Amino acid sequence: MRYLAEGLELCDVGRLLVSLGLIGAAEGNLSVRVAQNLILTTPSGVSKGSLKPIDLVLVDLDGKPVHHGKPSSEILLHTVCYQARADCQAVIHAHPPTATAFALAGETIPSHLMPEAMVVLGPVALARFAMPGTNEVPDSVQPLLNDHKTILMSHHGAVVMGKNLRDACERMETLERVARVLVTARQLGGEQPMPAAAVESLVPRTLHGRF
Repeated sequence: MRYLAEGLELCDVGRLLVSLGLIGAAEGNLSVRVAQNLILTTPSGVSKGSLKPIDLVLVDLDGKPVHHGKPSSEILLHTVCYQARADCQAVIHAHPPTATAFALAGETIPSHLMPEAMVVLGPVALARFAMPGTNEVPDSVQPLLNDHKTILMSHHGAVVMGKNLRDACERMETLERVARVLVTARQLGGEQPMPAAAVESLVPRTLHGRF
């Protein structure tokens, strides 16, 4: 199989996301850029916890399969990220429960509360509602891609970009953890921002949505 190393890593990350409870059943989709105009991605309707490299689909930047296989119905969500960002090498769409609850509530997650939120997540955008599996999905996130690497999708989970698959996976994991901490802080009386000087010192490390 071409791109076997990338395929093995993609399968490993899929299993990790399932084990962390960030996706379940046949939900979610992952992809990695393997050449300037080629993406290796997960297939439609398959659990990410049982993927094998042979299951993966190679597509071009328009989302069209280069060989066999049927990519996820959300493949255009992935291709719009790669088209918009030359520095994007991996994309993960998942349904982290607590973070998705923020999206259902019409809320984003502030980045000035925790250092890891600022550095790992950067500013978290909230995309407008788009019907899953339609062209509305890439259209809803496209205006946000230049300045964000972490995006909540209204009523539809989250999408993150990364400089590689592990980077994207860690970003998704951090998104859920920060969301859980924020919910707990609110139960304890409300979150408090970090000192302004600390926020200011971390701003250069956020790289305005870059990796």
